[in-house]
Amino acid sequence: MSNSELSPKVVGIARHRLQTDGEGVSTLVVFHGCPLRCHYCLNPQTLDEGKRWRQYDCAALYEEVKVDALYFMATRGGVTFGGGEPCLYSEFIQEFRELCGNEWLLTVETSLNVGVEHIERLLPVIDRFIIDIKDMNTDIYNRYTGKDNEAVIRNLHLLTERGRADDIIVRVPLIPGYNTDKDIDESCRQLKMLMKKSEKIVMYARSAGGH
Repeated sequence: MSNSELSPKVVGIARHRLQTDGEGVSTLVVFHGCPLRCHYCLNPQTLDEGKRWRQYDCAALYEEVKVDALYFMATRGGVTFGGGEPCLYSEFIQEFRELCGNEWLLTVETSLNVGVEHIERLLPVIDRFIIDIKDMNTDIYNRYTGKDNEAVIRNLHLLTERGRADDIIVRVPLIPGYNTDKDIDESCRQLKMLMKKSEKIVMYARSAGGH
């Protein structure tokens, strides 16, 4: 595990989020760092190299968030890891699961644009994947994020093949100047084919957003 994974930078911790990331009360932990450069990034502080962050080792983060353990267990809530790109810290999250046990719901809000080794590592420890898919069209995705979406598609296939489609919420945002309602409909069509899921289960949020 690298030094950055041993003590990742955290730009914020938000407590008492009610049904924001699904059921229950959750605490959001926002990691610094992201492989994408989205034009409308909602969390630019996750890319800022200034001092608006604090480094945590796993034990320190656990000690800070466990104050709400009773809320988590009473409401089937837990900790959501966001960013930035939380999947870059898969080893840290894996260690965090060992500390908190299996009673807390652990969620990642992710672009999925990471190496497959991170998703493999997270499969046994993450309960829910909230995926900001941007757009399934490669050209649109590249223009908006500055990166291709090959890893995203590969990781979506992996999650589906491992039987985790029921644990996925997909967000397909309307991105002004980049995609249209028609593009969103096409992305949703492709996602339903890939995941073999109905629109009642996969959520499509039509609002501009970004990791």
